[in-house]
Amino acid sequence: MKENNGGCEIDEFVLECCAEALAPHVLFVVVHSNDIPNDLFAFHVAGKRVQSASAERRPRFISKQDLNLSVTEIKMSKETKMDISGDSKAVVLSKKEEKAVVIGEHKGGKALIVSTGPPRTSALSAPTMCLSGHEKPIMTCRFNPKGSQLASGGHDHQILLWNVYGECENTMTLKGHGGPILELCWSPDSSQLFSASADKTGAVWDIEAGERIKRFRNHGSFVNAVASSRRGTQYALTGSDDCTAMMWDLRSKYEVHRFEHDYQVTSVSFNDDSTQVFTGSIDNNIYCWDVRKGTVLYSLEGHFDSVTGVRLSPNGSYLLSNSMDNTVRVWDVRAYVSGGTRMAQVMEGALHDFQKQLLRCAWSPDGGRVAAASADRFVYVWDSTNAKLLYKLPGHNGCVNDVDFHPKEPIIASCANDKLIYMGEISLSL
Repeated sequence: MKENNGGCEIDEFVLECCAEALAPHVLFVVVHSNDIPNDLFAFHVAGKRVQSASAERRPRFISKQDLNLSVTEIKMSKETKMDISGDSKAVVLSKKEEKAVVIGEHKGGKALIVSTGPPRTSALSAPTMCLSGHEKPIMTCRFNPKGSQLASGGHDHQILLWNVYGECENTMTLKGHGGPILELCWSPDSSQLFSASADKTGAVWDIEAGERIKRFRNHGSFVNAVASSRRGTQYALTGSDDCTAMMWDLRSKYEVHRFEHDYQVTSVSFNDDSTQVFTGSIDNNIYCWDVRKGTVLYSLEGHFDSVTGVRLSPNGSYLLSNSMDNTVRVWDVRAYVSGGTRMAQVMEGALHDFQKQLLRCAWSPDGGRVAAASADRFVYVWDSTNAKLLYKLPGHNGCVNDVDFHPKEPIIASCANDKLIYMGEISLSL
C-alpha cells in the first residue's frame, strides 16, 4: 500500500517485536530519519517528543522540533513499554490504534505504517472490515470478477455497491425492485449485475450507467435465484417458486428455455460451457438439465431436506450445495464419474433453523476451500478435498445468509440478518 500525504510516502510492512508488548493487529508509526543514521523514531502519545531506538539498542528521547517533523493527525491510546527486536530496532509505542498517524517527510526519511500481529494476507485496510448501510436484513453479497466491488441486496429492496479497498465506501445504490433481493450474480466482465427478487422478477443492471437495462417478467411467483453464464454468449438463469427455471438471452424479450419442475426451485447454476444447467429444489434433489433438449440428464440425490444454494467450482468439475438437512456437499459433475456415485464430500457444521431461509455457499478461487452461510451466526470454511473444518468465523449477530470469496485475494465476505456485511482476510495456505 502506497499513499501520498503532503509529500509523505507511506509503506506497509510487518514488524517483529516481543509478544508481551503487543496486542494482535496493532498499528504503530515509526519514522526513519537521515539526520541520525541507523535510528528509528516513534511519536510519543502526547505528540510532543520522539522515542528512538538506536542501532546500539539504547533508547533516547528527542524533541520532534529538533527533527522538524510535522504531525498531521495523532490518535493514540495509552503508551506501553518500549521494546527493541534484533535488527528491526523498533519502538513499541501504543497498544491500540484506531486510526493511522500520518507524519510528514523529513529530509528524505520515510513514514512507515507498521502493522504487528499475524502477517497480513490482503490489501484490505484492516484485517476485518464491517460495512453498514442496509436498513433491513441482507440476503446476498457477491464480489465482482475484477475484485474491486462488492454488491449486496436484501429486504430493503435495494442493491448497494461497495468499494472493496480503502474505506469500503458505498458508491452506488440501485433501486427498482418492489420486493426483497434474494440473490445477485455478476457478469464475467463485471459490467453487469443480475438480481433475483421476491417481486416475481429478475433484472439486469448496467453498472457504469447505474440503471436497470432489462427485466425478466415471466415468472409467476418469487424469483429465488439467479446465475450467469461463464463465457460465450451472455445468458442468465433464474429459479422461482412457480416451479420453473428459465434461461434468458439478454438480446431476447422472453426466456429462451424453460425447465419445468414438480416443486419450487430454490437455487440455480450453469455448467462451465452453458450446455447444462443445475437446479436445486425443495424436493431435496439437484437436477442437471440438457439445455438443447430441455430434459434431465441426471439428478444428484443425497440431501434429506430442501436445497438452498448451489455453486459451480472454478474449474467446472464440481458442484457445491447447501441444504436444510444441515450438510454442505460437493458433487462430481464431470461427464464420466468412476465409483458409481457423484457425491464427493459431505461437510457438517453449518446449521439451518426455523426461519427456513435460503442460505448460500461459495468456492474459493483455487477450488481448495468452500464456505457456507449458517443460521447460528457463523461462517464455516472447509477444505474441499477432505471436508476438514478450517474456520468457524464469528462476528454476526443474526442468521448469516450468504458468503463469497474474493476472486484474487484470500478475503471472504458474509452478510446476515443483522444488516451488516463483514469482509475479512484469511490465511493463504490451507
